[in-house]
Amino acid sequence: MKHDPVLLEPVLEYLEPSRNDGTIVDATVGLGGHTEALLERHPDVRLIGIDRDPEALERSRERLSRFGDRVTLVRGRHESLIDILKQSGTPQISGLLADLGVSSMQLDDASRGFSFRSDAPLDMRMGSDGRTAADLVNAMDERELANVLRDFGEEPMARRIARAIVEARGTAPIETTARLAEVIRSVKRARPHEIDPSTLTFQALRIATNEELVGLDRFVDDAVSALESKARVAIISFHSLEDRIVKRAFRRLEGECTCPPNMPVCGCGAKAIVKTLTRHPVTASEEEIQRNPRSRSAKLRVAEKL
Repeated sequence: MKHDPVLLEPVLEYLEPSRNDGTIVDATVGLGGHTEALLERHPDVRLIGIDRDPEALERSRERLSRFGDRVTLVRGRHESLIDILKQSGTPQISGLLADLGVSSMQLDDASRGFSFRSDAPLDMRMGSDGRTAADLVNAMDERELANVLRDFGEEPMARRIARAIVEARGTAPIETTARLAEVIRSVKRARPHEIDPSTLTFQALRIATNEELVGLDRFVDDAVSALESKARVAIISFHSLEDRIVKRAFRRLEGECTCPPNMPVCGCGAKAIVKTLTRHPVTASEEEIQRNPRSRSAKLRVAEKL
């Protein structure tokens, strides 16, 4: 399977390790495209790769085998960064990359249930444990479903779609991607030149199933706390919810006061810990978008620890 890592050149440009013989973390290693390029570019660097998907780790292990003991792969979530570093005996790191969201491998495998373009079990899990999207769709009440679609998908028709899902599952459980897409399209019509009616609902359910936003703010804090001085953290996001959290976390870590505007004296203890190197997120060039259309929505933000 061809794997074209997004924003590879900007990542290599920004993610210079603070020490030539240090350790970099790829907190979402996926198929190992970014990892491979970083190891080639910095021949004395070691790298810890983390991923929750056992299939992705196995493919990365094959791809990165030529680097020998320079690579350590760990099954886990990036939110467990500090525990993983402790277990590996790595108190500080020379750089960190996180490529958030679903991987190309997961999207392209119809059996994983991420896509409304093919019929498959409604799974959507990035790993092999936890509740599936079908579990959520068939267990949540109408209000819970509407909240998920609104909060995680920014779906303007969240209530109507939630109501249609609850009515449809009253006949039979919704267990496949095709049936869910059919229910959504029964209340939300496709319009010319607009995204598929199912897009936002599927995004919302994927985020909820994998708890993608849970702990993201704390993960940014943990990543920065683990960095050596002058080391950098680079985070790629693919939708506005993730990017907003990362942007606000960087601003807070730059020392932006979070006190209410009517407070006469700052009480939040704001202190600059990082310097943001990307005032505006780095996005894909037209050439990259032509080569890899999925890069269109990618946004890279980078900060350096002071």
